[in-house]
Amino acid sequence: MRILYHLPLSPYSRKVRIVLREKHLEFELRAEKVWERRPEFLALNPAGLVPVLVEEDGGVLCDSVAITEYIEETHPEPFRLLPDDAPGRAEVRRLVAWFDGKMGREATRNLTDEKLMKRVLGRGEPNSAVIRAGKENLRTHMAYIGYLAERRKWLAGDSYSLADIAAAAQVSCIDYLGDIAWDDYPAAKDWYVRVKSRPSLRPLLADHIPGAPPPTHYADLDF
Repeated sequence: MRILYHLPLSPYSRKVRIVLREKHLEFELRAEKVWERRPEFLALNPAGLVPVLVEEDGGVLCDSVAITEYIEETHPEPFRLLPDDAPGRAEVRRLVAWFDGKMGREATRNLTDEKLMKRVLGRGEPNSAVIRAGKENLRTHMAYIGYLAERRKWLAGDSYSLADIAAAAQVSCIDYLGDIAWDDYPAAKDWYVRVKSRPSLRPLLADHIPGAPPPTHYADLDF
């Protein structure tokens, strides 16, 4: 069986988990404490980062973009997550880069690292300035999701795609912390309700970090 090395609140791991489930592919989850830098894990990915997918034939894939596009190419059924036309694929990839890079760097990482990972790793008190910056940046990204959702059926166009999955992976991590004022973003909320209702997201909504439970609305499909 495939093995996915992951961390529960890694949006990049979550992105791969969603894609695997959308493609109806079986896999085993293994949480990897990347800060321990296990030699066995570094042999799989010298960068020391999750996600890492080990295929059934022993092939090793690293980096969420490489993994998800590999899955898309090798398992086009039951439906495609990249459009057939080149402009459509370019737009999906643009948005994936936006959410993976810009939102992940400016919002998700600031909030998850300061509010959760520092406590897990015993690295002192959260930096309130970093948290404030993360929350302020989050406003921009939630507004952008709402802007796209108001103008398109899905974020990149008419079809659910890797762009929606990349955005949902980031949003779900921040929502676990209770940091999204959903009433301020009605269009983004409507989009997330639709994404959140997909069976592929249900396992993510069941994730619980010991000592840091999510807010009550986190797993509620009608929040």
